[in-house]
Amino acid sequence: MPLYKRKLFKDIQRWIDKKAIVVVTGMRRVGKTTLFRMLYDEIKTANKVFLDLENPLIQKVFQEESYENITSNLQQFGIDVKKKAYLFLDEIQTIPSIIPAIKYLFDHHPIQFFLTGSSSFYLKNLFSESLAGRKILFELYPLDFEEFLTFKNIQKEFYSSFKEKDALKNEIGYQKIIKLYEEYLEFGGFPQVVLAETKEEKRKWLEDIFKSYFEHEVRTLADIKDVRVLRDVMLLLMQRTGTKLNINNISEEIGISRPTLYAYLSFLEATYFINLLSPFSRKVGQEVSGAKKVYFCDTGILNAFAQISSGAILENAIFQAVRKNAHLSYYERRTGGEIDFIINKKVALEVKETGTSSDAHKLKQLSLDLKLKEGYVITKKFKKEKGFICACDM
Repeated sequence: MPLYKRKLFKDIQRWIDKKAIVVVTGMRRVGKTTLFRMLYDEIKTANKVFLDLENPLIQKVFQEESYENITSNLQQFGIDVKKKAYLFLDEIQTIPSIIPAIKYLFDHHPIQFFLTGSSSFYLKNLFSESLAGRKILFELYPLDFEEFLTFKNIQKEFYSSFKEKDALKNEIGYQKIIKLYEEYLEFGGFPQVVLAETKEEKRKWLEDIFKSYFEHEVRTLADIKDVRVLRDVMLLLMQRTGTKLNINNISEEIGISRPTLYAYLSFLEATYFINLLSPFSRKVGQEVSGAKKVYFCDTGILNAFAQISSGAILENAIFQAVRKNAHLSYYERRTGGEIDFIINKKVALEVKETGTSSDAHKLKQLSLDLKLKEGYVITKKFKKEKGFICACDM
């Protein structure tokens, strides 16, 4: 299988040889191990090792009462801790006791650690105090559309600003890639799924990814007596993609208490399966407060396990496209009028499969009322008018 560099690769590469513990977290199967394997190959020294901590034999290397004994264990892998050494440790959440050992070795020897873990639920809580001032944390997600095209060996220029996306859109370029964007919407951005050649293979990989998440994250990390209830919550939430969650209705429908439902939502969000979007926080008259909207990690997962509208799928894809390195919220008035996404309290985005001039006018009025600097209708179909951005350019 060919290897393709993710956008995150260059960001992490800058930390090679800096005094820091580099941590990459994210869902299983998003490509964390592959990313680190490529980084490992970039480091030109023999004093390095890549260890899979899901292997019980490898776990024993770090299960020592005296942390200095670990340095002796590492010698069997050719590691000399007296010199600059590079330790890549994959799936560290399998050994909770390893964090103090990493801290000790990092503080007392010239070792640079590169760590992967599949759950922020575990990693963030543990790292926040134990490795304070030592770690740099990165989060890896399924492929965005630009990375998707890279995996398809197709080059396309993506512009960073919304103004450029609007001004420089091209209908010929749009026609060349719209079919690929439709594939991306249908099957999502998990690397194995993207590289699979047939639709049947893609569906099987999606089923396997969901099963892997359920078996590894839910059964091993969640303190849940009946995991079937959580499964029912997950499937019900999928049907509500892009909508405000009514906690009372959901808890009654599933037959669980509100505190239990909140705990499930927290777990699903902290393990990257869902994202909860809060309403716009600037205090404007008649603004709806409280209720959050739900979005999912990947449109392929949604299509594989739920029957929802193509509009909701598109909205979920746009959420994932703009969520990185941005503060997101939504806006809705009791008297009518809404904005799907507000980015950094400056840019308004409304998602429509087929945007109209009326949509653009309503968005402009709402944006002015909220004193937002920019507003765009994101549409699946190409619109040459100003104020419209093609979804495949996001």
